[in-house]
This record gives sequence, structure tokens and C-alpha cells, in this order.
Amino acid sequence: MRSPRRWWVAAILLPALLLVLPLAAALLALQDEPGVAARSDIAPADVDRALAIARRNDPRLAAPGALRELRLSERDADLLLYHGAQHWLDARTRVTLHPGRAEVRASVELPLLHRWLNLELQWRQTASLPELARWRVGRLPLPGALFDALLARAAARHGLQGQLRQALQALREVRFGEGELQARYELDAGSARRMLAALVPPDDQARFRVYQAALRRLADAHAPGADTSLATLLPPLFALARERSAAGGDAVQENRAAILVLTFFANGRGLDLLLPAARDWPAPRPLRVTLQGRDDFPKHFLISALIAAEAGTPLADAVGVWKELSDARGGSGFSFNDIAADRAGTRLGEMAVRAPALLQDRLAVAAQESVFMADATGLPEYLPEAEFRRRYGGVGAPAYDAMRAEIEARIAALPLFAPAR
Repeated sequence: MRSPRRWWVAAILLPALLLVLPLAAALLALQDEPGVAARSDIAPADVDRALAIARRNDPRLAAPGALRELRLSERDADLLLYHGAQHWLDARTRVTLHPGRAEVRASVELPLLHRWLNLELQWRQTASLPELARWRVGRLPLPGALFDALLARAAARHGLQGQLRQALQALREVRFGEGELQARYELDAGSARRMLAALVPPDDQARFRVYQAALRRLADAHAPGADTSLATLLPPLFALARERSAAGGDAVQENRAAILVLTFFANGRGLDLLLPAARDWPAPRPLRVTLQGRDDFPKHFLISALIAAEAGTPLADAVGVWKELSDARGGSGFSFNDIAADRAGTRLGEMAVRAPALLQDRLAVAAQESVFMADATGLPEYLPEAEFRRRYGGVGAPAYDAMRAEIEARIAALPLFAPAR
């Protein structure tokens, strides 16, 4: 017969162990500093390559049943994952590729605890899809099955189950080389449409339709193709965003939807490029949207606003500079006034996420362009690359930085961006 003393000892120790073990795991998992530093090294050339990759692998251009190949350098894979992790998880990541294996490090901040989750994962190449060889959080090693479960849960939380499932179904093989990733994939006749549709959660689809309908009503007040200031379109859409937010809507998501719908419209693109179902929605009549009398400024302004609102990463700045460097190489030339439109749009997009209600209040009554767009008078434009480098020394040179500081000062003085009282 067991001693009663042993039962008492077990009764005391077991609850203690159940308390201590999770605490020990937390101490091993949580750390004071991020293992991955925030990055600010996205360059115009990175955007150039990303756009080229997207064009080559557009799912709408894939022949049904054809086996296609995607090749990514380590840097491109690194930046693509970083961009996605920032957008969906507010996480930082780094990718390293070696023959037969890939390593990923990630850092996620836990603000309430003032601590960091630092993850290290390694995938091993197989005859088809890679398998997780090992992973740990901080100093705590964990089983692979737990990662699979957490990945599925994260995808469900962000409405990405469809994308994850379809991506896995399309993939046939993934191979790792030194600094390179190769993937082979196959799309059936309906995969491209399903993948595009899955990118937009149902709630967002409903929002887009509301703002598309509102924009259609606004456009009906003008003759087809008429010049129309952005200042006549932004206020009504953000008044609608304020109204829907006050009725219980998510202010950030309402702002993003308004910006996205207006960006597609001002660039002469239909929402069906993003959402196939939008092909059946009544479309607004086309207008020539202008800022300061020009139709190129709204494109710069809104694209940068959309990128900043959706991503909140250095990509928004890089896109503006990339566009201007591209023009300087053989197009219209480098234009600092386009940079002004890019930066004003970026600030608006950032405000759409960080101060959504304040942005709605101010834009809903913004009757003039000068509320949200800086005066571009006197800013040099149409500079060929040689002239741009001769006068300003290139991106990052002192003369270039001085012009950027002037642009930032003009934008900071706009009523839209005045400090809240």
C-alpha cells in the first residue's frame, strides 16, 4: 500500500508542475529584442524586378494544365516574404537559401508584454514539396505538427485559407539552390479565377461594391471623359467611409476600400483585374481625374496611398522613386513634382491606417485640392537620367536629399496632416 504522504506530495507537486512548465516555456520562447531587424533597404531596382516577376507569372496568362516555373533570387524571395509578413502578421522576416534547404527567421512583437517572439525555421527539399525539418521559438524547440496547426489557424484568422489551399494544390515541386529558389506549378482552367477571387475576403468584396456604386453615382454627374478634380471625388467617398464607420464598420477597412476603388478608377482600370466577380457590377463612366490640372498626379498620388494603406512598408517610397527612375531612363524623365504626389499619397495612406477617423473627418469636407496635395510649382521635372545625375547626383546624394526635404516640408504644411487638437 502506498504511503499517504506520497499522495500529498503528488497532490502538491502536480499543480506546481502544471504552472511552472508553461512559465518555463514562456521564458525560453519570449525574448527582449527582435532577432530580425526592421529593414529600410528596398530599392527601386527591387520594385522593378518584383513587377517583372508578377508579369511573367500572372495566373490569367497561364495555359490550363501547363507546367510553369518560377525562379526567385534569395533577395526577391526575402523581400516578398517580408512584404507579406508585414501586411498580414506585422512581422519581420529574413530568408536564406542553400542547396537543398531554406532557412527563415521571423520576429513578432508582443506589445503588451514588451517582448518578442523570435522564430527560426528550416525546410528540407524533397522530391516534391519541402518539409519542415525543424523550428523553434526563442530557445524553445517545437514539433512540426504544431507549426502546421498554427499556420492553418493564422490563415483562417486572416481569411487566407483559400489562397493557402490553392497554392499547395498548384505546386508540384520546390527546389532550393545557393541563393535561389525554383518552383514548378500547374493551374487548371478555373484556378486563376479562383486564386484572384480568394485574394479578396467576402467582407472586402462587399465594401468594394458599395464604394464602386457610390463612385458610379458621382461619375454620372459628369460628361463621359470630362476633366474632374480628385477633390470632387475624395470627399464624398470619405464621407461615406465616415458614415459606415459610425454605423459599426471598421474605419481602417472602409478607408482602404475607398482608396482602392478610387485608385483603379483614376487609372482607368476595372476592379475585375483584382476581383473577377466585379465584371458583373455596374461600372462608373470613365472620367479624366486630375490634380492641379494634370492627370498624372492622381495616378501617383492614389497608387502610393493604396500601397501605404495596404502595406505600411518602405515599398511605397520605393515605388515612387522606381517610377521616376524608369521615366528618366527613357520615358518622360525624372520629375520631383511626381515625387511630391507620391509622398502626399503615401502620407494619406499611412493616415488611413494610423488615424482612420481623423482622416475621414478631414477628407469628408476637403473641398479643395490644397487640403491634401502640396503645390508642385517650381519643382523640377522631365529630367533625363544624365541631367538628373549632373544636377542632383542621383538618389541619396546631398542635392537630391535637399529637394526631398523641400517636398516633405510642403507636404507637412498641408491642412490634412496638421497635428490633431
